[in-house]
Amino acid sequence: MAARPVTDGDDRPPDDAFERAYQRGITEELPRPPERTRALPPAPFALHGAVITPEGAWSSGYVTVAGGVIDRVSRRRPSSVDVLETDGVILPGLLDLHGHPEFNVFAAWEPPKRYANRYAWRRSKEYQELVRDPQNRLLKELPPHTQTRYAEVRALVGGVTGIQGASGASTSRSEPLVRNVDQWVFGTHRARSLIDLPSGSFGLPTFTRILDQIRSGEVTAFYLHLSEGARGDRVSAKEFQHFLDLGGATPATNLIHASALTADDLHTAAEAGCRLVWSPQSNLRLYGETTLAGAALDAGMPVALGADWLPSGSTSLLAELKVARRQLAEQGHPMAAADLVAMVTTVAARVAGLEDRLGSVAVGRPADLVVLERHHSDPYESVCLADPSWVRLVTIGGDVTYGRADWFDTLSGRAAGHTIEDLLAWGKPMRLDTGFQGPGEPPLSEVRAALVGAYAPVGPIFA
Repeated sequence: MAARPVTDGDDRPPDDAFERAYQRGITEELPRPPERTRALPPAPFALHGAVITPEGAWSSGYVTVAGGVIDRVSRRRPSSVDVLETDGVILPGLLDLHGHPEFNVFAAWEPPKRYANRYAWRRSKEYQELVRDPQNRLLKELPPHTQTRYAEVRALVGGVTGIQGASGASTSRSEPLVRNVDQWVFGTHRARSLIDLPSGSFGLPTFTRILDQIRSGEVTAFYLHLSEGARGDRVSAKEFQHFLDLGGATPATNLIHASALTADDLHTAAEAGCRLVWSPQSNLRLYGETTLAGAALDAGMPVALGADWLPSGSTSLLAELKVARRQLAEQGHPMAAADLVAMVTTVAARVAGLEDRLGSVAVGRPADLVVLERHHSDPYESVCLADPSWVRLVTIGGDVTYGRADWFDTLSGRAAGHTIEDLLAWGKPMRLDTGFQGPGEPPLSEVRAALVGAYAPVGPIFA
């Protein structure tokens, strides 16, 4: 059944539409969304460029796609398929493991001060006026999937093919454009997510059920906001101890933020097998400091990145990658470009429990690929320097979903029955396939018009 506010025993659901949407999470197995037949290209094709493989980066290589999967990865030019010369960097689709997509329709918020923890800014008057009240208006006037569809396009044009944090209500009628990694993906739903720990009896039955599902192997990734605040904050410290007392530290637990944790706390979490999903930009803007990610890495904790949401986070995962790089250097833990790229590809897939399907350019994997412009001799450095305007092509399961207009025509054409939209992205002619949508689902142009009609200052996608 669909996730909903918990009302077991003495539990009391949030009394505000915004709070219900914000705190909903994914606490139970969702109904399986309708599946679409992806608009696969009419013939196999190969991409030529620098290739980031599981073994390392090649300055020149070929990735052949056939039937929606990666059929071949080679340094030799294939002779049996047409080859697209990209002059770019070919890598796995990026995975953004922390966000609140419904809120990514808003422009960035300027926090008027630094806060001790997330409960403080959630109570602030400025936040209510700039985010909470507009969100209540959109929830009242628009279908629940409208905001998510807009956010999915925003993610896609930044090279992201998998996101976390979307509402289950957003995919109840049609399959998502990008993969929602904490919902149904590859025929299973093995992830759960929570915004807040149980408080008193509120939420405890749900939390206990999720832990039982982790122990049984039914759930392999549990995304949990935890101790989001400044180090030294007593509320956040108490929350971490409550988390430990509840038995929440498991090998399936993905700690989101954990910015208030000390190095010793992070070692404790790492010893229990927890993973970290880090959103430094949002932490810095709200609290003036961010998670000790270097200490987490030293403790052996896998670390993935998430851009959080536009009100306080980065405009793209590629932008978040740059903030992470600077912060790790400042923490005395500089990272090689290859290791940074892994935080949004291979390591992210492992944290999501999807390392057997996503995160690597390897034969037999779904062809979730990104091609970026190449502006550095080292392909890894080129990725770390990139911004969304460098994205030339995105495929999901072999479906040419977003790309240069000329490449789109070469590879896919205009498939019958699919909505192909022409876009001007950072001055470049691009095309978007919204044929993923079910009957009656509007294209991006109509989604954007509906949002702007209900709330004029919607944050732009191409900015």
